[in-house]
Amino acid sequence: MEESSERVEAGSSGQCSDRQAVLNGDVMDESHKESHCSASDHNPPNTDNSEESKEYDDDDERTLPLRDFYPYIRCALCNGFLIDATTITECLHTFCKSCIVKHFFYSNRCPNCSIVVHQTQPLYNIRPDRQLQDIVYKMVPHLEEAERTQMCEFYKARGLAVPKPVAVTPMVPVKAPKQKKDLLPQSVFTIPPELDVSLMLEFVGAEEGIENYKPLERKYVRVSGEATVRHVELFIRRKMELNPEWQVDVVCGEHLLDRYQSLREVRNTIGESGLQVSERRDLHQFKDGGTNHG
Repeated sequence: MEESSERVEAGSSGQCSDRQAVLNGDVMDESHKESHCSASDHNPPNTDNSEESKEYDDDDERTLPLRDFYPYIRCALCNGFLIDATTITECLHTFCKSCIVKHFFYSNRCPNCSIVVHQTQPLYNIRPDRQLQDIVYKMVPHLEEAERTQMCEFYKARGLAVPKPVAVTPMVPVKAPKQKKDLLPQSVFTIPPELDVSLMLEFVGAEEGIENYKPLERKYVRVSGEATVRHVELFIRRKMELNPEWQVDVVCGEHLLDRYQSLREVRNTIGESGLQVSERRDLHQFKDGGTNHG
């Protein structure tokens, strides 16, 4: 009986110890879970935030509304997308070619800024903008194809041949031909053929009491044969700053020339001998070189 009681007590004590171990194990597991949860609360994972930021970056790169570009790719006259984009050179505003041509039928001002494009011919100051037109076709899907189809239908309905697109040829730089070193350099100045008489002016002397005149800076003068002796007189008066009271006589050899006689007549009648110009209050002489044919 004593042995059996001891066994019972031992068994009961073993069961209690097992229960305690189980309970302690449960408590430890729960405390471990609580500590794990508390740690996870302090340091939450970043998986959700990274996904949201990634989605935000993708949206930021991908979505730009086309309407934000309407001021740059639409015509202000027809309110449609640009077709045959044409730019005004004076203000750089762009419209459809057909729209701006129709507008210039009744106005010479820009539809946007009202600047005068040209007083009489505004079509002179417009240029095609092919780069902008390519951008419009790339931004608006099927616009180019729809425009080409509509153009073909327009010409076919009227029995006309569909025009082919103009091929833009690249600009090829042209090399200037090399000049030969043996050739003499050409003169920069060309003398007009109507200036066919050359004069050489030379001072001879002055009468006493005539002073304060300016010497001629240029001795040689080339004039037209239609010029008269009066023109030579006025030229000398202006260049030498002569007193208007002084008299100027033009002498060829010993011949006093009429002031209304042309220099071509003098050359034909008297020959290419020296002209002599005299200026006087009473008498003041200058010598003028001969007239030479151009």
